Amino acid sequence: MPHRRSSRTDALRVVSIGGGTGLSSLLRGLKRYVEPSDGLPPIEIAAVVTVTDDGGSSGRLRRELDVLPPGDIRNCLVALSDDGDLLTKLFQYRFTAGKGLSGHNFGNLFLTALTQLTGDFAHAVKLSSQILSTGGRIFPSTDSNVTLEAELVNGKRVLGETRISRARVAIKTIQLQPRVCPPLPETLRAIEEADLITMGPGSLYTSVIPNLLVAGIPQAIRRSRALKAYFCNLMWQPWETMNYSACDHVDAIHRHAGGPLLDFAVLNKRAISGTLRRAYAAQKVYPVANDTPRLIEQGIEVIERNLLLTKGEKVRHDPVQTAAIVLELALRARQQRQAR
Repeated sequence: MPHRRSSRTDALRVVSIGGGTGLSSLLRGLKRYVEPSDGLPPIEIAAVVTVTDDGGSSGRLRRELDVLPPGDIRNCLVALSDDGDLLTKLFQYRFTAGKGLSGHNFGNLFLTALTQLTGDFAHAVKLSSQILSTGGRIFPSTDSNVTLEAELVNGKRVLGETRISRARVAIKTIQLQPRVCPPLPETLRAIEEADLITMGPGSLYTSVIPNLLVAGIPQAIRRSRALKAYFCNLMWQPWETMNYSACDHVDAIHRHAGGPLLDFAVLNKRAISGTLRRAYAAQKVYPVANDTPRLIEQGIEVIERNLLLTKGEKVRHDPVQTAAIVLELALRARQQRQAR
């Protein structure tokens, strides 16, 4: 699968914003549309990825080498690469032994080494994309070394994504330290040229919203003629989004982005199996409620589809079904633009 920025005028331009497993899952589904097929135009993918992770291998590399966390970027690189390719498998290889090596992914070490060679994390990501022949472009939301800070509903402030995830108190707001950090010019250009901008699925406060706290990004999204869609989470996230409905997710995005941003909310309507529901309920975690009337009152168009992956021990979005909606919305955006 060749890495390219399509020069074809018929390519549908999609910017996907997020982080964690949610974004990489969506990209895995989207890569099937990178090349034209069945009379459909190709999709040109640009992923904008949060860089606030401070746990696991990424956290160790941040602390020891003062680099940006490579883990979410690595997962997106792999998601847009050929699954059967040896390099792709190598990027996901995790060392299970060795002093200092155990727990690290090869891809994390590769990105870190390339960053130190080039002196530029974003350039290292670009070079890695070329090496893996990815089906899209991947941008860190900022190349500044940022830390996530949360204000909890009890007034306490917690610094660091890992500590925030472990806090057993609901989140009121989040922000970045330092407060002002610039985006990449390429990110702003991709947003400006997009037909569709997607956010999620993924952790609301630690994967999606941090991208919107980077200076200039929410303003660029608001100015863009693209349609903007939020793919809502399927389940509550322990403590971070306990009792959140779909509208609560949208409200949090708009609050942190400084005003209305979204045109669509994409929600799952497939019932979760009794076994899975009981497993999550044991942890006091339940499905996100689809409060469609509230969303419509806010001017949000709601799309309800069967988005649940039907196999596995965890509740996850189906990459194929989710990507199909992205294609549908991108085509709709292009048609609306041509009709003007």
